[in-house]
Amino acid sequence: MRMNQISVFIENKEGNLLTVSKILKDNNIDIRTLSLADTSEYGMLRMIVSDEELAKKVLKEAGFPVSITPVIAVRTNNKVGYMHDLLEKIPAEIANIEYMYTLPSDEGSVLILKVANPDKVEEALGN
Repeated sequence: MRMNQISVFIENKEGNLLTVSKILKDNNIDIRTLSLADTSEYGMLRMIVSDEELAKKVLKEAGFPVSITPVIAVRTNNKVGYMHDLLEKIPAEIANIEYMYTLPSDEGSVLILKVANPDKVEEALGN
């Protein structure tokens, strides 16, 4: 299933992550899952939120560079080898996985995938 993710480029300095989370809280936007990758100077915060358009608007107004990125969400289960079996369905010649992260739950997880060719990946996964 296709979803939209918010990507926020943040300077790696004290308080910035707290500021982002407060802006979202103050605008009643739920962070459902996130991934944060950083370098010594900057970080890339990727989030699935309850209202990505509003999140983009309010974060931009606060001076954060923000974009909306389409991603694929795949429901998984808590079974040994499931991730491997899932990834085997995506041959490299179809699409390289740029990054991924998960949203865990008791029943399994939702795997968030960023790929160059989402149509072909969804077809390979049977979504």
